[in-house]
Amino acid sequence: MDEPTGQQAAEESVRRFLADDTVAQALGITVSRMAPGAVTAHMTVGAEMVNGHGGAHGAALFAIADIAFALACNSHGRPAVGRSCSIEYLAPAYAGDLLTATAVERSVVGRGGIYDVAVTRDPDGRLLAEFRGHSRMLGERDF
Repeated sequence: MDEPTGQQAAEESVRRFLADDTVAQALGITVSRMAPGAVTAHMTVGAEMVNGHGGAHGAALFAIADIAFALACNSHGRPAVGRSCSIEYLAPAYAGDLLTATAVERSVVGRGGIYDVAVTRDPDGRLLAEFRGHSRMLGERDF
């Protein structure tokens, strides 16, 4: 049997991870693009995600960015977890807005990776948040 290509392995890893991620399912997150080290995810801001100022709660923007990061760093077929992350909120989102989180791998050295995620609003493409995540691939002893 042929070994899967990097693209095939990424697609299978992302699909499997997403199928088991109950938070992503609860938030209605979908994925339109996946490749080794890269994922594009989407989520509509629900009325239950709005804060006291009437905008989308920062946790909603963080959630889609964090899930896109998780999918991207697990796209190599080896289990990986977040080690640390940071987010900069740049503009508000509102109930009904469609958000897109585009995660891109910047570096993988040994078991550590660095990923950048841009969260934008569709259809205007306005940049709402920038997220940087550091991952750690798990070894057999980490299970």
